[in-house]
Amino acid sequence: MHAELELGLERRIGKRSAAVIEKHLGITTVGGLLNYFPRRYLNRGELTPISEVPLDEDVTLIARVVSSTTRQMRARRGSITDVVISDDAGTGPGPRGGALPGTLKISFFNAYRARAELQPGRRALFSGKVTRYAGSLGLTNPDFQLLDEDPDTPGMDPEQLAAMPIPIYPATAKLTSWSIQKVVSTLLDTAEFEDIDDPLPAGIAAREKFLPVADAYRLIHAPQTPADWQRARDRFRYQEALVLQSALARRRAQLAAEEATARRPVADGLLPAFDRQLPFTLTAGQAAVGKTLAGELAQDSPMNRLLQGEVGSGKTIVALRAMLQVVDAGGQAALLAPTEVLAAQHYESIRRTLGPLSRDGLLGGLGPDAVQVTLLTGSLPTAARRQAMLDAASGTAGIVIGTHALLSENVTFYDLGLIVVDEQHRFGVEQRDALRAKASRPPHLLVMTATPIPRTVAMTVFGDLETSVLDELPAGRAPISTHVVGLAEHPAWASRIWSRAREEIDAGHQVYVVCPKIGTDDDGDFSPGEAEPSAADLEGENGARELASVTGVVDHLRDEPALSGVPVAPLHGRQDPVLKSETMASFTANQTKLLVSTTVIEVGVDVHNATLMVILDADRFGISQLHQLRGRVGRGGLPGTCLLVTTLEPGHPSRRRLDAVAATTDGFELSQEDLKLRREGDILGASQSGGRSTLRLLRVLEHEDVIARARQDAQAIIGADPDLGCHAGLAAAIDDYLNPEKEAFLERG
Repeated sequence: MHAELELGLERRIGKRSAAVIEKHLGITTVGGLLNYFPRRYLNRGELTPISEVPLDEDVTLIARVVSSTTRQMRARRGSITDVVISDDAGTGPGPRGGALPGTLKISFFNAYRARAELQPGRRALFSGKVTRYAGSLGLTNPDFQLLDEDPDTPGMDPEQLAAMPIPIYPATAKLTSWSIQKVVSTLLDTAEFEDIDDPLPAGIAAREKFLPVADAYRLIHAPQTPADWQRARDRFRYQEALVLQSALARRRAQLAAEEATARRPVADGLLPAFDRQLPFTLTAGQAAVGKTLAGELAQDSPMNRLLQGEVGSGKTIVALRAMLQVVDAGGQAALLAPTEVLAAQHYESIRRTLGPLSRDGLLGGLGPDAVQVTLLTGSLPTAARRQAMLDAASGTAGIVIGTHALLSENVTFYDLGLIVVDEQHRFGVEQRDALRAKASRPPHLLVMTATPIPRTVAMTVFGDLETSVLDELPAGRAPISTHVVGLAEHPAWASRIWSRAREEIDAGHQVYVVCPKIGTDDDGDFSPGEAEPSAADLEGENGARELASVTGVVDHLRDEPALSGVPVAPLHGRQDPVLKSETMASFTANQTKLLVSTTVIEVGVDVHNATLMVILDADRFGISQLHQLRGRVGRGGLPGTCLLVTTLEPGHPSRRRLDAVAATTDGFELSQEDLKLRREGDILGASQSGGRSTLRLLRVLEHEDVIARARQDAQAIIGADPDLGCHAGLAAAIDDYLNPEKEAFLERG
């Protein structure tokens, strides 16, 4: 069956074309290219409305040439050809700095082909990145293809031709959508479609009235009418949902069938002693989730649970109580954190919370009635690291806290009973499995996240886990007010920020300043040489904006009159681990008053006296990151303030994210907004750090009904045929779908 989809591309489209596709798209098989679906479709007979073209994004549009002029450059040799294109929407001067509405200016450098071919009146497809220059929208050196040269479709009347959709593929700077379309068109002629097994069971395909798989492939890539690609897309969207949900259902069934060691509560153990010494009462939510966990840990099938809770909802106490139940029952617990700073924070805070119940640690532990908490990270000195590994392997350490260093092959445990993973969005399924393999019998698993996850996402991404939610904040948490500080419209506010910081420090409080990059020598999120220079850059009329860096901001603040005499310190991921710990300790002890940091403080850092956070170039961060970051203030009962500073103009699309964060502190609302604003959802966790989403046609917020229906079908299929022995096509599709190159775990900061 599947042999056709797994066939090397060169067998069907020739060596040269296959090499180009592999180089630019990383695709090497027939199935890879057949499943590289168009992102959208343009109507050949209509011009694209220019008013809807997004700024700072790669676009492909159809337009008519209005004028073309060529001039010599002032600052260097060569010429610029200026072409004005139009969507025929209107005439007369418009609001965009003198440009006519419905027009866009294109600059070509030394472009003889553009000068010759783009004559007034001609229609063409243009592909490039939209920028703003001198008040007008424009494109610089875009690719183009004249539409007057119509496709090779003999016998088609002009009306049919005008209605024929143009598929637009996700393209790269070096490979245009129409080049991809040509190669796909060759593949549609040469592929052996009869050798492809349909992943959809016949009963489901009939019930939903879906196209056969071969027809669907042809119509999604080469539709004659809009109805063609819509029918094909509906089929592949459902197929994608069913494959994903079947994979999750199979995984759930496999996990449930495993035998774990039951870890039952002990009447006179550490957990009851810990509960007696707690200086506060658990919230109703913490008590309820705690009861659920206690019950599942006492079963002999493994617990697999996702615990969602807002920043500061007290997830760590819930996890610690579960860990103590396991230790009481003779097992070990491992807590996996995404960064070393966070692992060290957890280590300190858990030992502090345990107090006298923490052995050989703080406050003179009680010996045999206490638990040893051990820290294991990659940067520990060799002797300390060796001792920590020995304590984990011998069972001396009841609770082991670390980063992904815990996943390395030479780390072993005596009897690993529970794994707690903090900040799930940094750990994919692969990491969960690598840790699971550390136990002689399948361990219980608790995954914690402070980024609330909409139900549809939980169903899609964490379908192998049961979900609990902590949605109330413990007593003593003060509200955080968030404000967007737009320096484009209020340049004078730049200095006011630092006098505002001084007011907090004079009131005895502390301040975080967060920057998107470490030093002036690194490029933040920009990759050097990535973008074409704009006309303005080449003629020296504007510079790319310089992003705030930790080192640059520290230098600036040491000379800032409003902050004279204030102890300021930098913190970032490239520092020596000892220096990082000392810096954090000095801030925690209120010696350092203002901490300038990268996002290493994003999660888990707990300094009760910090009341103000200033996030510089806040538009460079995602919604969930901004929400996490601001959760670092207002933790000690003092009201918190977060300032989102941006130099972008008010209308810029990235400012919508900032407005969303300023408008609400409800994490669930923000996670919905985040998914709406984000490009093709990279929601599948660590394995998506390469940028391309594993989800091709499924959008979790838009297609909740499709996902729910597919989930029901998948449960029925797996319930009746757990090994998919009667569903070869579906089994093969699952193997293919779940096997994109697994990205290595990425540590941030």
